[in-house]
Amino acid sequence: MTVPIPEAAIATIIAAGRRLDDAGWVPATAGNISVSLPDGRIAITRSGRHKGALVAGDVMAVDGDGRPEVQGDRPSYETLLHCGIYRRFRDAGAVVHGHSIANTVLSRAAGGSLTLAGYELLKAFPGGPTHDVSVAVPVLDNDQDIPRLQRALDARWAGADTIPPGYLIRGHGAYLWGPDMDAALARMEALEFMLACELEERRLR
Repeated sequence: MTVPIPEAAIATIIAAGRRLDDAGWVPATAGNISVSLPDGRIAITRSGRHKGALVAGDVMAVDGDGRPEVQGDRPSYETLLHCGIYRRFRDAGAVVHGHSIANTVLSRAAGGSLTLAGYELLKAFPGGPTHDVSVAVPVLDNDQDIPRLQRALDARWAGADTIPPGYLIRGHGAYLWGPDMDAALARMEALEFMLACELEERRLR
């Protein structure tokens, strides 16, 4: 017998989906959203669902290795990336993934990272008490082989002195996480604002 997903976790994911949709960051069925549960499971959006129109049945549970709790259920294709974040960052309580125009365009033009400096909203990231910092957001090559992409992330994190709470997949989208959904969404909003500024600056040059 399966253990029901807490109603609060489902409500949190549904509300996050609407917020991301309102911002225009999850077009069509793009994006995915998850929260970690106290028993070690992960509540995550099902594959192929529009994030702005989620209902309770669009949220399902997987174990820490991404295996569906109910046989035959299809979680997000990128579930293993959520699992990788929760495994590597023990304080992560929520993960959000979106596809904005700014993160898609800028990640296509970036090298191995995209540096953001001098923005007031860098304070939304850990360790940034003022705007006078710079953050190198990792950029990973897109790969439909999700386990291989996760291995690339593990290798990148293993050699890093500091790790920002997010990364970009080239031409694909952004992953952000935080201790809870409010923090994850705030970091997504901060990153997307800064990326939009970067894109606008490039237009003005």
